[in-house]
Amino acid sequence: MDTKQVLRSLLDETLNLEGRAQAFNEATPLLGALPEMDSMGVVSLLTAFEDKLGFSVDDDEIDGSVFQTFGTLLSFVQGKLGQ
Repeated sequence: MDTKQVLRSLLDETLNLEGRAQAFNEATPLLGALPEMDSMGVVSLLTAFEDKLGFSVDDDEIDGSVFQTFGTLLSFVQGKLGQ
């Protein structure tokens, strides 16, 4: 599985980014930079992780640093997937 591409697609779909996530790289800022990445966007994304990727996220596992950049979110997802 190409986790980067899966995450890009998930961001596009969940946040209605209309393909903008396809250009994201590890340094792309998310939280505070994307209007769609608000509290509801984060909750929707966490739900999508469970529905599409098969893992759940406990409250104590997340804070703002996880959603800081595409790279920090990718690292978090890879860790949850055991990659």
